[in-house]
Amino acid sequence: MKVTAAFALFTLGSASAFAPAPFGSRQSTTALSAEQSRSGFLAQSAAAIATLAAFPATSNAAKYGSFGAGSPEVIDPSSAIIDQDILASESVQKCISGIRSYLTAIKSMSATVASDSQADIGPSIRKELDFVQVRADFNGVTEAFDEDTQRGTDRLVRIILQDITELETANKQKPGVPRSEKRLSIVKGKLAKLEKAFDDFLAFV
Repeated sequence: MKVTAAFALFTLGSASAFAPAPFGSRQSTTALSAEQSRSGFLAQSAAAIATLAAFPATSNAAKYGSFGAGSPEVIDPSSAIIDQDILASESVQKCISGIRSYLTAIKSMSATVASDSQADIGPSIRKELDFVQVRADFNGVTEAFDEDTQRGTDRLVRIILQDITELETANKQKPGVPRSEKRLSIVKGKLAKLEKAFDDFLAFV
């Protein structure tokens, strides 16, 4: 219940930044407001991670599931309306390549943590999952989506941006203090959730 309440407060605080943009416009529905910086996300995520660490069973259960599961906002990729000319443009294809590279990086981090439970993946998160660039690439891709499709991908993007910041927070350890099983479970869970969310977004393109 505490985890649900914390997530609800976070979602309410950020949802207003995701109003749909006109089809093919340069302003994407996934753009966060300037005030919602990476530091702001990290501050909100720190409290959420602390709660998750105290309630590991709830953390493991917090999965958004398949398309449409528990949320009418998420649509099936087969229902998407996409401007193929915009999608094929060089700028959008570059953004898609960027998103695919993030997925590759996440899989690499998962392999690292699986082989070394104490591995510090912080440098990789900051280098390979740069918050500003990730957000910009999503913005670029969704320019090709109509308003309904943008609404259908908004939740995936919110999940990804939130989980990147929460992953960085969960990864942090005090010097000389080994990562606990609870913390390790959260890190692995965030990586798995990110991998699925990126896969699901890429299904639209």
